Amino acid sequence: MDLKDLLLTPLYLALFYSIAFAARRKYTNAYTKKYFIPALSLKFIGAIALGIIYQFYYGGGDTFNYHHHIKIYYDAFGQDFGLGLKLFLANGQPIPELARYTSQMFWWQPNSTELFVVRVAVPLAFLCFNTYTVIALSFAFISFCGIWAMYITFLRIYPAAYKQLAIAIFFLPSVFFWGSGLMKDSLCIGALGWTFYGFYHVLIAKRNIYQAGILGCIGIYILVSAKIYILLSFMPPALFWVFNENSSRIKSASLRVLLKPILIIIGAGVAYFGATNLTSGDERFDVDKIGERSKITQEYLSEYVASGSAYHIGELDGSIASIIKVAPQAVFVSLFRPFLFEARNPVMLLSAIEAAVFLYFTLSLFYRTGLSKGLILIAAEPILSFCFIFSIIMAIGVGTTSGNFGTLVRYKIPLMPFFLSALYIMRFKAQAAQRPKYKQRVSA
Repeated sequence: MDLKDLLLTPLYLALFYSIAFAARRKYTNAYTKKYFIPALSLKFIGAIALGIIYQFYYGGGDTFNYHHHIKIYYDAFGQDFGLGLKLFLANGQPIPELARYTSQMFWWQPNSTELFVVRVAVPLAFLCFNTYTVIALSFAFISFCGIWAMYITFLRIYPAAYKQLAIAIFFLPSVFFWGSGLMKDSLCIGALGWTFYGFYHVLIAKRNIYQAGILGCIGIYILVSAKIYILLSFMPPALFWVFNENSSRIKSASLRVLLKPILIIIGAGVAYFGATNLTSGDERFDVDKIGERSKITQEYLSEYVASGSAYHIGELDGSIASIIKVAPQAVFVSLFRPFLFEARNPVMLLSAIEAAVFLYFTLSLFYRTGLSKGLILIAAEPILSFCFIFSIIMAIGVGTTSGNFGTLVRYKIPLMPFFLSALYIMRFKAQAAQRPKYKQRVSA
């Protein structure tokens, strides 16, 4: 960051807020209007804070590596527009005439997920004279659009919890910090919001089908290009959710009982087909190699990165069986750790506080409702089944591959809004189920 950031950031902030205030009339109501600007402001604060912390605390990192690559594209267009366009469209392919640029890019390789993020940012760089902070604010704005779509979708399902859902989606410190700056995580959590919005409106509510379908496809494309494992975690529970919702509309109880296992098998088959075909040939995410990749990634991240914050959940030998064996520990570490005494720096402390809140809400909810009643409620409500299954699958994935809390706090942010939203909805459902009994006792 330099003097250009200080001069241009206030101007572009004013522009973004002007757009936001104009859009607020269309995308809010009397209940949600008060959250729109504060939630966006937190995204902007997170984007700027992430850049400051990476520059002055970490002394560099991924966010500035992205900007380094963006600058190479920016300079290439300035020197020779035709060559710059060829560089932009090459997508990591080895082309000799581009060597003077590509030799400076350590992420230059075919279908690089990091390069995808850079290519998304390049057009934004031309709108702001390649100013790092403004590009980061643009990512925050794009990400906010996606998570607002997530919030709207949850409200369509359970509008009574609009306050609590706002907390779960917008006001978790790790989510608005790690999911707001010039990072892959910002695009992905926004894309997850659009995917969630598209799935619900097209396949369940069957409203705003064209708009929701377009947004859903954009979200899926971004996830496939940037972090496909998020989509692979989302697909099976989402399809199960769709079949649950549609089977509940069948009036005949006996027909529902008969069709439900069939629909579940079909959903599992579609999810498996999608997972294996989307990842086939990609050694990073191929289903046949997922155990091996998890082992390698865990060893690398636990031994080489953030050695002071490493955790151990058990041995991974490269097999799916070993992942299943450590799955309970992976879920626990993803949702409820680091503990407060494990925090090694201010950033990790935020994650530790959130994990403590998650643990408190989870234990208190099941204590108040009872474990068996809570599980029955989860099974009975399709949205709860979806949220918890998605959170568990995602938690297993990130818990087994992270190896240290510094990486885990970034990887787990997609599951956090869904898990906490599900807890809040469960609490409302449990309270609603208890009210009639209370009224009956009073009237008696």
